[in-house]
Amino acid sequence: MLAHLSVNNFAIVKSLQLELSKGMTTITGETGAGKSIAIDALGLCLGGRAEASMVRQGEEKTEVSAAFSLENNLHATRWLEDNELLDSNDCILRRTITKDGRSRAFINGSPVPLSQLKSLGQLLINIHGQHAHHQLMKSEYQLAMLDQYAGHLNLLKSTRNAYQTWRQADNNLKQLRENSAQNQAQKQLLEYQIKELNELSLGEEEYEELEQEHKRLSNSGELASTCQQAIELIYEGEEVNALGILQSANHSLIQLAELDEKLAELPNMLAEAIIQVEEANSELRNYLDNIDVDPARMSFVEERFSKVMSMSRKHHVLPEELYQHHQDLLAQIEQLDCSDEKLDELAQDVETKYQAFLSSAEKLHKSRCRYAKELNKLITESMHELSMEKAQFSIEVSNQGTHPSPLGLDSVCFVVSTNPGQPMQPIAKVASGGELSRISLAIQVITAQKVDTPSLIFDEVDVGISGPTAAVVGKMLRKLGESTQVLCVTHLPQVAGCGHQQLFVAKQTKAGKTETQMNQLAEEQRVAELARLLGGSQITESTLANARELLIAA
Repeated sequence: MLAHLSVNNFAIVKSLQLELSKGMTTITGETGAGKSIAIDALGLCLGGRAEASMVRQGEEKTEVSAAFSLENNLHATRWLEDNELLDSNDCILRRTITKDGRSRAFINGSPVPLSQLKSLGQLLINIHGQHAHHQLMKSEYQLAMLDQYAGHLNLLKSTRNAYQTWRQADNNLKQLRENSAQNQAQKQLLEYQIKELNELSLGEEEYEELEQEHKRLSNSGELASTCQQAIELIYEGEEVNALGILQSANHSLIQLAELDEKLAELPNMLAEAIIQVEEANSELRNYLDNIDVDPARMSFVEERFSKVMSMSRKHHVLPEELYQHHQDLLAQIEQLDCSDEKLDELAQDVETKYQAFLSSAEKLHKSRCRYAKELNKLITESMHELSMEKAQFSIEVSNQGTHPSPLGLDSVCFVVSTNPGQPMQPIAKVASGGELSRISLAIQVITAQKVDTPSLIFDEVDVGISGPTAAVVGKMLRKLGESTQVLCVTHLPQVAGCGHQQLFVAKQTKAGKTETQMNQLAEEQRVAELARLLGGSQITESTLANARELLIAA
C-alpha cells in the first residue's frame, strides 16, 4: 500500500508530506484548491508524462517520492527481485523534473528508465480518473476492463505471441511471393555465373600454386643458366672456384695455427664453410637436374593461368579471391531457392501458426464470455443499488467478422437498458450523463475488487451523483477499503463521511505566491468540513448535526 507521499515544488505545492493509512481515505476541499494535486504528483512517480510547467514558479526542480509497503504484494516483490532492485519490504519511487523539462526516475535509489517505473507502478497502485466514464464508451477500453477483471494476463500473452509468430511467418511468405519474379531473374544470372565457375573448377589454393608454377616454367631457361653459373663459381670452375679458394685458405690457416695457437679455431670455421659450400653445390646441382622444361606442361599451365585471370576480370574480383567468390554465389542461389515446393512448405507453416493463434484466441474468447456473464450480474445489481432499479447491463462478446489482432478475435460492447421496455443498446446511445457516471462507478468498483493492486485511487468518479445514491457510493467504497487501500477525491459529503480518515485541501496566498496544503482532519474538523459540504458557507446547528450523523452512519 501507499505509506508516504512527498511532494516538493510541484505546480502550486511548495512542500507536502502525507502519511497514509489502510482503509478508505477521502480527500475534500474547496473548488479550485487543488484536491487532485496529490494524485497528479503521484502520477509522475508512476511514470506519467513530465513537463517543465510542472515545476513551481521560481524553483529549479520538482521532486516527488512515494513510499510503498510491499506486505502481501507478491507481484511487485517478484518484479523487484527479477530486476535486481529489491531493497527491503518497502519500495520508494522517486521522480525529478528540472525547469528545462529534463526528467529522471529512481526505484529504491537506483536510476531507472521510465518504462521500468511504469511497469512497477501498475503493480503498486491503480488510478480511476474522473473521466473514466468517457473512456467507458470506447470498445477497446471496455475490452481492457473485461480482461483486467478476468485476470487474462497469461492468456493475452499467449495469444499475442501466437499472433506475432503467425504474422511474421505470413509476412515472410508474402515477401517471397512478391519477389519471386525478381528472384527468378537473379537466380538465372547466378546460375550462368556458377556454371562458368563450375566448369573452371578452381581449387581453394590452386591459383597461388599456378602462379608459382607459371613463374617457374616461364623462367626455366634463366633459372638453368644462372644455376650453372653459380655451380661454376662455387665448385666446377677450372681456373678458380669458391671451394678451391676456401680449401687453399684453410690449408694456410692450419700451418699458421701450428705457429700460434690463438688461430686454432679459424681452420675449423673455414672447414664448416667448406661443408656449407659443398651442400649448396649439391642442392643447386639437384635443382638443375630437375628443372622441368616439358613444353606440354608449360602449355597447360599457361592456358590454365590465363583462364583464371580472364574469369577473375569477368567477375570483377582479384584472382586470389575467385574461389571464395564461387562459394559466395553458391550460398546466394541457395537463399533464392523459391521453388513451388518451398513456397508450399512455407504456406503450410503459415497455416499451422494461424491455427495455433485461432486456438489461443478461442480459449480467450471462452474465458471472456464466462467472465462477461459474471460481470453482467454483478454490475446490474450494483446499478440497482445506485438508484437504477430497473436497469439491465450486459457485455456482448463477439468474434464474428473481427480482424485478427494481438488481443484475439473478439469485439466487446457494453449495452444497457435503463428503463423497462427499452431494448439493450450501447451505453453511449442510451445513458444520460448522470446514468453514465453511475454505470462507470459501478463497473470500476466491481472490477477493482478483482485487481491484485493493493492501492486504489478514485479521482472524483462520483461526479453527477447526489442524494441517497451518494450514500450508497460511499458505503461501496468503504466496503472496498476494508480489503484494500482506497483514496477517494470527492465533493460529496455522503462519500467523504464514509472514509476511515479524511484529508482537507486548502489554498493560500503568501507573499504574492499561491500554495496548496493538505492536512489530515481530526474528528471535530471532519464534522465542520462535512457541514461545509452539506450547507455551503452557511454552517448551522442542523448541518453540523447532519454531518455527525454521516460519520456515525459510516
